Amino acid sequence: MIRLVVKRLLIGVLVMWGAASLIFLIVRVVPGDPATILLGPDADQQQIDELTARLGLDQPKLTQYAHYLADAARFDFGQSYRLGRPAMDTVLERLPASVELMLTSTLIAVVLGVTLGLLAGARPGRALDRVVSASTIALQSFPTFWVGIMLILIFALALGVLPSAGSGTPQHLVLPAVTLALPFTAIVARLTRTSVAETMREPYIQTARSKGLTEPQVLTGHALRNSLIPVVTIVGLHMGGLIGGAVIVENVFAWPGVGTLVVDAVANRDYEVVQAATFVIAGIVMLFNLLADLLYTKLDPRIKLDGVS
Repeated sequence: MIRLVVKRLLIGVLVMWGAASLIFLIVRVVPGDPATILLGPDADQQQIDELTARLGLDQPKLTQYAHYLADAARFDFGQSYRLGRPAMDTVLERLPASVELMLTSTLIAVVLGVTLGLLAGARPGRALDRVVSASTIALQSFPTFWVGIMLILIFALALGVLPSAGSGTPQHLVLPAVTLALPFTAIVARLTRTSVAETMREPYIQTARSKGLTEPQVLTGHALRNSLIPVVTIVGLHMGGLIGGAVIVENVFAWPGVGTLVVDAVANRDYEVVQAATFVIAGIVMLFNLLADLLYTKLDPRIKLDGVS
């Protein structure tokens, strides 16, 4: 187990180096001068040059990159010139809101998706299976921003039962969490349905029935457990990605998470905040991938990962 964790962490270091290097390159090739944006259109060239030098943006790109990697190794991404505070502190301050949104939407997606997939996969080809399959295709087809706007129009403006934006209460969390969860629910439901339908054809399912187990006992005690491995894989991959993918949802609902912070930072060419946020998101994705790997052996002891005995 320890060997597996160490191996995955070493791979994760390389992944995070790649992500950090890529975002360093991207933010510097995007048109726009941070000094000009910060000082405004009325600044003269001398003021712009002085601020550029103070920010270190007049140095060669390789020199900037070397300093950037050295600072990133210490988790120091410098000061946000726009906010006047350390970039990492700003990201970590917003991170709990994004994690709260991610965990809530994941819980909704897993509970609803597994339930629908289990019911559909238990009797493939029946009416319920066709309804679930058609519904999940539709959920994946709708753009996230459109779903969010429709939920606001229905539940906030028309019915007035939920707030349309902001945070602070559980009611504020409902609409953004549901919006983020719906396409994820469709993925989980379709994957669970396929896995359960295949499992129900296995000989041990017939053996369980011949022992006198009821159909719910067969489904939950045998079919579901052995169908969860691909579901764990997709959940592990998507949980980390939800933080990065929640940018649209956070902006639609004015949710104070990392997504809205990154959008503001990109608009203002706040390199330090963008780089710090990317580093944190890459680390979260790596962590959830590792947890998914470790859960494999718990769900199916026959699976032996490298370094796991």
